[in-house]
Amino acid sequence: MTALRAFSTTGDEPAPPPMSAQPRTVDHMANRLAAATSPYLQQHADNPVHWWEWGQDAFTEAKNRNVPILLSVGYAACHWCHVMAHESFEDEATAQQMNEGYVNIKVDREERPDVDAIYMQATTAMTGHGGWPMTCVLDHEGNPFFAGTYFPDEPRHGQPSFRQVLAAISDAWVNRGDDIRRTADALREHLNQQRQLPPGTLTKADLDNAVNTLSKDFDARRGGFGGAPKFPPSMVLEFLGRMGGGFETPLRGSSTTGQVARTSNTGQVARTSTTGESATSMLDKTLDAMARGGIHDQLAGGFARYSVDNAWVVPHFEKMLYDNALLLGVYAQHGDTAVAEDIAGWLHDEMRTDEGGFASALDADSEGVEGKFYAWTPQQLIEALGPDDGIWAAEFLTVTARGTFEHGSSTLQQMRDPIDDAETQRWISVRHRLLHKRAERVRPARDDKVVAAWNGLAISGLLALSQRSNEQAYAEWALQAAQLIKDLHIQGRHLKRVSRDGEVGAPAGVLEDYGCVATAFLDLVQHTSDPVWLTAATDLLDTVLAHFRADDGGFFDTADDAEVLVARPKDPSDNASPSGTSSIIHALIKAAAITGDDRYRTAAEQALASLHVLVTQAPRFAGWSLAAAVALQHGPPEVAIVGPEGPARDKLARIAREHPTAVVVVVDDATAEIPLLAGREALGGHPTAYVCRRHVCQRPVTTAEELAALLAETTR
Repeated sequence: MTALRAFSTTGDEPAPPPMSAQPRTVDHMANRLAAATSPYLQQHADNPVHWWEWGQDAFTEAKNRNVPILLSVGYAACHWCHVMAHESFEDEATAQQMNEGYVNIKVDREERPDVDAIYMQATTAMTGHGGWPMTCVLDHEGNPFFAGTYFPDEPRHGQPSFRQVLAAISDAWVNRGDDIRRTADALREHLNQQRQLPPGTLTKADLDNAVNTLSKDFDARRGGFGGAPKFPPSMVLEFLGRMGGGFETPLRGSSTTGQVARTSNTGQVARTSTTGESATSMLDKTLDAMARGGIHDQLAGGFARYSVDNAWVVPHFEKMLYDNALLLGVYAQHGDTAVAEDIAGWLHDEMRTDEGGFASALDADSEGVEGKFYAWTPQQLIEALGPDDGIWAAEFLTVTARGTFEHGSSTLQQMRDPIDDAETQRWISVRHRLLHKRAERVRPARDDKVVAAWNGLAISGLLALSQRSNEQAYAEWALQAAQLIKDLHIQGRHLKRVSRDGEVGAPAGVLEDYGCVATAFLDLVQHTSDPVWLTAATDLLDTVLAHFRADDGGFFDTADDAEVLVARPKDPSDNASPSGTSSIIHALIKAAAITGDDRYRTAAEQALASLHVLVTQAPRFAGWSLAAAVALQHGPPEVAIVGPEGPARDKLARIAREHPTAVVVVVDDATAEIPLLAGREALGGHPTAYVCRRHVCQRPVTTAEELAALLAETTR
């Protein structure tokens, strides 16, 4: 069902009143958001709207007053959320209409993805599209009967004003109750439909077909998939990297083609290579195009949410932690390490909280103008750099007289590489000076709440970069963020989703949180060999197996003991971030490899089988699940390296970690606390590698050549 018949705000057929009494007059009560932990809710704390947080008290108030509930969902970095807030929620007349006719609930979608998912599904069903800000009107049981996204303050482009919508719904609540009940009943039934898709075992042929399907939608000229708007396809790129950039492909950051590529903040030169294979070609072209485009902050690192055009030129300027955490991992493992270092530097400099975690997002706007912080004119470059460097920078960064953005300004793009060492040094100097000049501008606001799932992704990305670059600072940042999650967000064997300023929030963790955090902890096991992280990860996974399982072998997004909503969300498709199901599959696969516990592997296989139709028919929305499927195809290789620290052990570890899916643990002495290491010995006192696949082990080897040969077998 793509579009239900929605309750209409324009119907004129009379109907009996739905309720036994007219709405009673609202008491003048204070806005209730001042004490909220969400920065987004606090943005609305001074609105004249009498906002409530999501909770039973608001529903009780609506029932007592006999008025419907107006649910408004958004997030702190959402540009159009700010527009609607300024036009309507800060307007006294609109607020009065809302306060008298409704109980108004404001929800941060990043704190309550479960609430957002249910009502976004309803919005899409009723209107055929979704987005934020999302506006739903609910009955006293939480059933939606009207939904939309942004409504203007005045009628515009055939769309009614928000006040017109409010008036029509209030009138219908009193006079057209049957219509409301019919729509609410139909929506509730729709939301509770659980499609049982036929399971299937993913084969190598299915994975090859997914690559072919993706190639049909690939933009060979500009990289990426489809047209405008164009989003960074991070999860699909990870799948393509595992399919086409396998173990025998050299790291792009260590290629010897001699091509000079982008430089990091430190001035390190990165290099690229392309194998010509279909999967690798799509991967390389997309990574290169995104890194050169305006979607990439050429000065400070980090990527914006998406490009409004099909060539990555003009972004929607908000920067989200989940996008950058995913891109960090992809660039570290499959692309330019210099770009990954830029992302990591941006995470540390602009997103790190005092507690060691990472904030959720940077706003798109500054001084009320989208992109003002990031855009430049040629004259501004000259003023910042002087005539010679300013003119050079305008050419090098595609800043034109006409402008590539708005009002004659341009986003910064790097469409070519420095031609020699001298120009490389010039670019490093210019970049530093422009960063210094830009720091004088008003910065976009930061949403500084810590989301467990997205910090898990950042931890994994930082560890991947640390291993590829041999820079321990990245691992230290990852460890500090992980310690925050472990100490603050984990309560018993359960996980809380958000914290802020060292105080944990009330929302329970959803499946995405459990999957991404467990994966991060298992990555820390591989990096530190500390069994405390293995215990923390398996505790979370055992909670998931006990409380999130579905009858079809997949998973619900909320636990069976979580707050009961109109429906229990269960969406296995990847969207802006990995789905809960695909996240947990990755964690289960790694846990099985490290522990040898077949419960985890069986659960991963069953969950992946439940997604067979999705991953084979819509691979663009299943990249993370497909990446997990590649790991299962490879085994994944379980590699234990035991022996004294030194160059010989480092070489074995480097070879093992170049494999796209290997699970690798390196220690001085074997320990039974990590089952993968139990009984392993250093042969003759030399560092020794043990390679197993599904717990069947090859003979131990002590040379890099022997290890490479064993690992190559797992990709065939």
